[in-house]
Formats: sequence, C-alpha cells, structure tokens
Amino acid sequence: MLRADRVIAAGAWSEEPIDTVVLDFDERYRRRFVMTGVGGLAFLLDLPEAAMLRGGDGLKLEDGRIVEVLAAPEALAEIRAADALGLMRVAWHLGNRHLAVEIMPKALRIRRDAIIEEMAKRLGASVIALEAPFNPEGGAYVKAEEAGRGHDHGHAHDHGHDHHDHAHRGHRHDHDHDHARHHDLDHGRHDHGPKRG
Repeated sequence: MLRADRVIAAGAWSEEPIDTVVLDFDERYRRRFVMTGVGGLAFLLDLPEAAMLRGGDGLKLEDGRIVEVLAAPEALAEIRAADALGLMRVAWHLGNRHLAVEIMPKALRIRRDAIIEEMAKRLGASVIALEAPFNPEGGAYVKAEEAGRGHDHGHAHDHGHDHHDHAHRGHRHDHDHDHARHHDLDHGRHDHGPKRG
C-alpha cells in the first residue's frame, strides 16, 4: 500500500493533488492510519509522530504525489458578545473547562454543546448555530479525541477533575498550571511539578 510519511503545511505546496481526504476535527489528529480519498485512492498515513492536520495541508506520498486535507464541516456554535470584555469573559469560562475553541476576529466557535451555549447566554453573549470546518486553537497541545469531546458539563465545575486518567487531585481548580504541559501531545506523560498540599 502507498504510504504518506510527510505533512506539508497549507500554502507550502502548489501542485495539483492526486486526491483529497475530508476529515473532521477528531479525524485530523493522526499518526498511522489507513485513509481513502474521495477519489478512491487508498494509502497509509505513516508519520514519525502524531500531528494535527489542518485544512489545506498536503500529505506527501512516497512517490512524490500529494493528497490534500480538507476540514469537514461540523455542527458548531458561534459565540458573540457586545464588546471585547464580554467575549474575553466567555473565553475565560471556556478555557476553564478545557474546551477546544476556535478564535475568530469577533467571535468564538465551539462544537455544539447545549449546556455551554446556555452558560454563554447567561454571560450576556449571543449564540449562533452553524455548519463550518472546526480549527480550534491549541492543536499543538490537545489530543483531538480529548479536546473535541470535552467533559460532562452538567455541573458547576467543582468536581475532582477526573476527566483524565492521571491523578492531580490536590491542586486548586483555578487552572494556574501550565496548559502546554497539561496537554502534552503524549497524554501518558503528565508532569505537573510539585504537588500542592
């Protein structure tokens, strides 16, 4: 089977792609996976390490041809506020819940989540449902399967932080720890430094 062992960033390649793969956000975090393009080309994505693929990226096949990555439209909620302060307040609450968020010039986009959307409305924001590709911030740190699915939101976020299977129960839940370390791509390694008492 043909192998693709390199990702070429969007804008860094110009040749006509041999085929296209259409992937949602969860499907775009990959290392080794058999893919089939919309034109029927089957190939093995075989990268040295897992990567977050973005719409417009090219997957370079071993014979030199390129398969284009397209981001599939998904059910999203676009959150807007009356002013920048209001939007920052919503952004803080979304970040506090470790949600994947796409930052637009005057809005935030998340995957549809009725409880989070209601929270945004209570904070004075408006919420618009739409279908669009999802390209959230933090792809370098957050595993797609974790960031996209989020947590169980039916609470006031005063739980024991048990949505990951590592133990860091003793820390205060105001999230002043290092998010780059917290969401290391290798989710099996979590070094939070000295534990708080």
